[in-house]
Amino acid sequence: MPGPELTRRDVDGRPNGLILMLHGGKADSLTPVDGKNASWRRSNAMMSHISGRANRVGASIWLLRHQQAGWNERDASPPSPVPDARWALAEARRELSDLPVVLLGHSMGGRTAVAVADEPHVTGVVALAPWLPADESAQTLAGKQFAAAHGRSDKITSCRETQAFVRRAESVASSTEFKDMGRVGHFMIRRISTWNDFAITRSLAILSEHANP
Repeated sequence: MPGPELTRRDVDGRPNGLILMLHGGKADSLTPVDGKNASWRRSNAMMSHISGRANRVGASIWLLRHQQAGWNERDASPPSPVPDARWALAEARRELSDLPVVLLGHSMGGRTAVAVADEPHVTGVVALAPWLPADESAQTLAGKQFAAAHGRSDKITSCRETQAFVRRAESVASSTEFKDMGRVGHFMIRRISTWNDFAITRSLAILSEHANP
């Protein structure tokens, strides 16, 4: 099975911050993720739309492609995407030292982002229609910023569970935000520009508070 892979939209020279995108997946699937994977392609399309805005203010964007399509909690400890995300963050630290990183995750990617938010150079998480079950701990967000957006017509992940998670995070995170996207579903097909705007504005706002001069 091929290892995790990064698709990069880098600035010329050294960036002042990094947005690491984490794509969605399934609760259980050992299927390898390739360029045809719908969840990866969805995040790749978003990166194409927002990378110019990020690069213009000095931020690079990397998109991680996981090895397997599933969270696979029953088959792997830690769950399958978590080691991949920590590998990507180690690559960022190796190349960019202590540069601030914002994790931008959709669906399962939002859960993965929360799981690895305890890495020291992660400054915040932006979660889009995230999968955050009722028992998901918010302790990894201690001292970090957290922003989430969710549609009320989502049948894949729960808007109410995301709202509940934001309330739990309030006691540990340095800031929290929940945006109600209205009656839209999970796959960010409707109101694409609004999803993209939330993703990039919140990511850049978090980076701007921590960016190196």
